[in-house]
Amino acid sequence: MDIAVLVKGVPDFSEGSVEFHEDNTLDRGSTETVLNPNDHFALECARELKVKHGATIHVVTMGPPNYKEVLHEAAEFAGDEFYLLSDGKFAGADTWATAHALHAGLNEIGDLDLVIAGFKTADGETGHTGPQTSLMLDWPIITHCVEVNVQPEAETIGARRQLYGEAEHCEGPLPCFIVMDPDYEPSFHTASQRLRLKDILAEQAEIVEAEDFGEHVHTWGLEDLPVDEHVVGLRGSPTIVSGVDPIPQPPAERDAEEFGTSEEELREVAKLLVEKGGL
Repeated sequence: MDIAVLVKGVPDFSEGSVEFHEDNTLDRGSTETVLNPNDHFALECARELKVKHGATIHVVTMGPPNYKEVLHEAAEFAGDEFYLLSDGKFAGADTWATAHALHAGLNEIGDLDLVIAGFKTADGETGHTGPQTSLMLDWPIITHCVEVNVQPEAETIGARRQLYGEAEHCEGPLPCFIVMDPDYEPSFHTASQRLRLKDILAEQAEIVEAEDFGEHVHTWGLEDLPVDEHVVGLRGSPTIVSGVDPIPQPPAERDAEEFGTSEEELREVAKLLVEKGGL
């Protein structure tokens, strides 16, 4: 099997404020970046399928040159080959333009059986990029996956998806695109699977710790991909950011008043809440 996993770097808000360009797009080149948390589940799913069926895992991201660090972080979970789509003309892309670039990158990799994406990104919260990329591939898609079962010889996939508290079972042909739900947990039921997992984790550790990790990364720009420059980057983005408003920080210290649990004191609490508009 050949599996591609789409990952993204998101701002590390714990490191302080982020930087923006004059057009209100994020300056990703000067912002501390980490692997999007929801992409962990996509990587773990790919690793589970590699344990059970054998697979080559291609990890793909789009961003500035420093996103090699994002790929390096992804390698801690899974990955045999890593691809960075990086070009100044990709900058400022919304989800639609990003999907165009990712679609071109996936086509350049070659014949794939499965593409896996995380649910949504911490900096965008739209959940659009995965489904939009699937649309451009013209592949079937299963979202909100919490369990995935692949039958490579039959070229079929089954998945259990969780949505609004209800569970659904879906089946379809390969190649297929799936989007993982944060409730996904990998499962290894046999001793042989657990032993194979141990071996794969050791192999991943060698890749992560290797001084030549960069040799595993293929960096492709616009001229390397079968994509029109008019549909990528800010130029190809129908979404325009009109402004960016920072979220105000809560006060470091707050006044507190203690109350007991008697009926009279609880009535006083309720009265104060009504006065403050809390009830």
